[in-house]
Amino acid sequence: MSKWKHFIDSHKGATPLVVLGLMTWFEQWESPTAWVYLGLHGTYGILWVLKSRIFPDRAWEAPASLWRGLYIWGGLTLYWISPYLITSQGLQAPAWLMGLAVSMFGFGVFFHYTSDMQKYIALKYNPGQLITDGLMSRVRNINYFGEFLIYASFAALSMSWIPFVVIAMYLAIIWIPNMVKKEKSLARYPEFEAYRKRARAFLPFIF
Repeated sequence: MSKWKHFIDSHKGATPLVVLGLMTWFEQWESPTAWVYLGLHGTYGILWVLKSRIFPDRAWEAPASLWRGLYIWGGLTLYWISPYLITSQGLQAPAWLMGLAVSMFGFGVFFHYTSDMQKYIALKYNPGQLITDGLMSRVRNINYFGEFLIYASFAALSMSWIPFVVIAMYLAIIWIPNMVKKEKSLARYPEFEAYRKRARAFLPFIF
């Protein structure tokens, strides 16, 4: 039976091809913004597939029906709104915004992937122990913060409010509920309360 990761990985892996297709369809081969977007989102899709192969998240190993898989694909396709807007409208982001997007993407990948790697290694070699050090010493959900920076960098290049609404929807419908569920599970550890008081939930220095 198919798993969640099969649908997620296939969608992520298809992203560079989709962006290339949009650039071809709308004749945006000379667009710096489109190329930067392809470099960012396309690279992220490939890195996600590699991450899934090298240090997979156990949450995505659960079985998923075809209909659930199509639902996943439909939801993730909302992230393709940004490249569609950029290529269909010939949008050109200013140089400073492209630089900011690249910087946000770099920090996002670092926080997201290194924290996932830390969690994978910790659960593999020290199962049953609360992870409170490293990247998770100050922010309990640093992986989600990294993912937020990544998708915010994509949205910024579109210079539109629509992709940011998509990110807000994911925050409200998926990310925050998953964080709450995770915290309830971690509450079984005696040291969790002290950890919760010293580490932020999502945004460093803010929340």
